[in-house]
Amino acid sequence: MQKRKRIAAFLCAAALTASVPVSAAGEPLTSNGMGLHEGYNYELWMDVGGGEGSMTLNEGGAYSCQWTDAQNVLFRTGKKFDSTQTHDELGEISLEYGAEYFPNGNSYLCVYGWSVDPLVEFYVVESWGSWRPPGAESKGTIEVDGGTYDVYETTRFNQPSIQGTQTFQQYWSVRTERKTEGTVSVSEHIKVWENMGMTLGNIYEVALCVEGYQSSGVADVYTNVLTVGGVDIAEETPSPSPEESPSPSAEPTPAPTPAETEPSANGEQDSSGVPVALIIAIAAVLLCVIVAVVVRLRKKGEQK
Repeated sequence: MQKRKRIAAFLCAAALTASVPVSAAGEPLTSNGMGLHEGYNYELWMDVGGGEGSMTLNEGGAYSCQWTDAQNVLFRTGKKFDSTQTHDELGEISLEYGAEYFPNGNSYLCVYGWSVDPLVEFYVVESWGSWRPPGAESKGTIEVDGGTYDVYETTRFNQPSIQGTQTFQQYWSVRTERKTEGTVSVSEHIKVWENMGMTLGNIYEVALCVEGYQSSGVADVYTNVLTVGGVDIAEETPSPSPEESPSPSAEPTPAPTPAETEPSANGEQDSSGVPVALIIAIAAVLLCVIVAVVVRLRKKGEQK
């Protein structure tokens, strides 16, 4: 009889445990999406053209990722701003990072971002795969954070951007020697670019990014601490979700990824709009009741 009671208790506990909704944190993101995790905005963007990629969010701004035969994929965590302030108005921007980075083919480990008015995509590349970007003529070298960087400016014609398909400039600082751990004084790079006539507008995003282009690879970003104005962004007031954030353009245009945030704490819903987790919980309770009734009936039968 005691054995039956233990079996009944085990079944009830297992059913109730299965009914608890699981948080998205720690689970791989395998399709285009963005959201907020522990104060850091995250985004996974994959271009069409085949391949696979996944991203797992860890503590703070840390994350791991992998990609296979990807046409173009970007994994990143950092800060998405409301596009109303320049880097001077935001304060000093700095990023401390550390990563185990194993690309197979063309890839970058970099600080990545966007500005608007003008629309600019910018990179501070710390390490790379089989090809050192961007394949242009250097505008000069700079010394920042104990390293030497080549500075480049390139143009993208009719390509995906935070304001839909646009033609825009790219600014680059690329280390002369690879590095996978250290500090990037982002503001210092921006100041040098501006002195070279490469002007940024209002800042929309700054993030630590792993990008793969027609390649495969894995990376474990174990440190990613972004400070703005001397404050870790994880300690700031949480940013609004991407759907609520003001568009970086006067006339909103689609971003290169769907405005898809972390799944709600209520979990997925069925076609009737009722949370699936609630349905499972009700089924679990019914199962417990049925098991209890069966045990009681068997007990009565044995007593007879």
